[in-house]
Formats: sequence, structure tokens, C-alpha cells
Amino acid sequence: MKRQMINPSEARELYDRLHLSSATRVGDMIWVSGQVGMDRATNTVGQGMEAQARLAFENLKTVLEAAGATMADIVEIMTFHLDMEGSDIQEFVKVKDEYLPSDYPSWTGVGVTQLARPEFKIEIRAIAVAGCGAD
Repeated sequence: MKRQMINPSEARELYDRLHLSSATRVGDMIWVSGQVGMDRATNTVGQGMEAQARLAFENLKTVLEAAGATMADIVEIMTFHLDMEGSDIQEFVKVKDEYLPSDYPSWTGVGVTQLARPEFKIEIRAIAVAGCGAD
């Protein structure tokens, strides 16, 4: 089996500048790098947790599609949060449940003191198995 680097055109700048792939696929397994709440087309960070969570999940969806998978193929997510106790986590769970409404994947949430940019509130990484979802 060969390793395939997944880098949608929207994320090419990150690959060139930071030397990382948005995802790596080996066989049906896909490891997705952390996705943040930024609109890649405009480089605009979402205002508030709900907006950032939606953008991060949309970025995750884009990467999975480029890898030949869907959100239903996610078997695990790991999320990094600046606020694990306040309203941010509640807003995140609400958005998460819109993108992953059933057959919930494993989930580990980690509280951190900072992310790559000070305005980021959330980062989501995922593991998927192409073709295993209900879709």
C-alpha cells in the first residue's frame, strides 16, 4: 500500500508554507490534520465558537471529500478547545451534532491554552475509514 498525501487546492498554501498535508491516506484509512475555524477562501476567522466550529467542520468535510470519503466515514475526532467549561463547549457540541448526527464517532476533547493563532477557539482532527459510513 502506498501513502497518499491529500491537499485540496484551498489548503495548498498551508502545504507550501508549513510543509504539512491536510490528510494522509493509506488504503482506506485517512488521518486528517487539525482543521480550524477559518474560511480558507478569504482567510477570515469565524466570529465566535459557533461560526468557527462550522468553518472547521466544513474544512474537514472538504479534506475528506478530496480523500474520497465522507463525514459518515469518520471513526474518531479529537478536538482542541480554549474553553472546556463555558458556553463554547455547548455551542461546539450543537454544531458537531449537525455534522455528525448519528453513528457517533469516538471523541476526545482536550483543553489547551493556545492554538496556532490567538483568535482560534477550536481545532478538529479526525480519523476516517473510507467507505465505512452509512452514506
